[in-house]
Amino acid sequence: MGQTRKTLELAGRKITLVGTAHVSKESIEEVENTIRELKPDCVAIELDEKRADSIRNPDKFRQLDVIKVLKNHEGFLMMANLILASFQRRMGMNVGVKPGDEMLAAIHVADELQVPAVMIDRPIQTTLRRAWATNTFWGKMKLLASLLASAFSKEEIGSEEIENLKNSSEMDSMMNELSDDMPVIKKVLIDERDNYLAAGIWASKGDNVVAVLGAGHLPGVIAHLEKMAAGSENTDVSEISQVPAKGFGGKIAAWIIPLIIVGLIVAGFIYGGRGLGQKMILEWILYNSIPAAVFSLLALAHPLTILVAFISAPFTSLCPFIGVGFVAGIVQAFFQKPKVSDMETLQDDVSSFKGWYKNRILRVFLVFIMSSIGSSIGTFVAAGGFISDLL
Repeated sequence: MGQTRKTLELAGRKITLVGTAHVSKESIEEVENTIRELKPDCVAIELDEKRADSIRNPDKFRQLDVIKVLKNHEGFLMMANLILASFQRRMGMNVGVKPGDEMLAAIHVADELQVPAVMIDRPIQTTLRRAWATNTFWGKMKLLASLLASAFSKEEIGSEEIENLKNSSEMDSMMNELSDDMPVIKKVLIDERDNYLAAGIWASKGDNVVAVLGAGHLPGVIAHLEKMAAGSENTDVSEISQVPAKGFGGKIAAWIIPLIIVGLIVAGFIYGGRGLGQKMILEWILYNSIPAAVFSLLALAHPLTILVAFISAPFTSLCPFIGVGFVAGIVQAFFQKPKVSDMETLQDDVSSFKGWYKNRILRVFLVFIMSSIGSSIGTFVAAGGFISDLL
């Protein structure tokens, strides 16, 4: 308990932090016992309102509207969410605990004692968007590779290893490894959230507060709380509560490739005549259409989805606002509508290759990814061919 329960006396307030492993029976018991023992004025919980609602109502995921997800440009966010949730779920299967059970226990005990429970974490969508927006191209590739590796990992983690996650030495090692491999991800997922969680705890009402959070956040949250109590750190976290706005360079970046492609084709007409210009237009169509269609086929998309990917790829590749993946995903969802059974097996299917093809929801995301990859490959191949034609 010495390592996972920390009591701070700050500015006349008593703040007790309970550090948990998110799939641990011992963590559930410690959370329940601490809240009952201390009878706090408030319980602060490492959840945002949306995740708290999903934990309270585990069947709510059945209301998932995959078309709405794609229309809101949240395809990658939803996939990342599913993969992370599936990974945590697999971790807890060996010990009979579901991810977030200790947070749910905190909510239930707070309700039982009629103590206010406040959700103090940053919305997961904001965190994932910031992790993506602030990363480099190679950082994004490493993040995607890491997510895919965790999605299909068959490594089993026992109860002893899970309990070790609460030990500071284990956590320090993991944080150092994450910081070395993906410093931007560590900054967004850990450092920023340490700050955000501390601000939420400090803003909680009452002089006796219990905060339930992952053990990895304890050192950072304690450091921020001490600075806030001393008045040396502002509690305003608005800057890290939103996705960074694109600068001028970021706004025009989406137009650069389309403008280059159009410029190269125009140059073909000017310097090579009508024949070369028409040849380049045909190459552009085929270089985009064929890979988009082939990669959609590899995702076992509906025949009409493959046809739509073939037709739309040359046009969407020149439009910064809509991609072929969006179009193909919408068509796939329309012609092969997800069933209730797909909702029920979603979290299991996401962890296997077979599941991505069997589950209609995951198939939509697979079509979305694969058609996008195919069109992107075609764009760069076409650009290289145009340059070669002009030299």
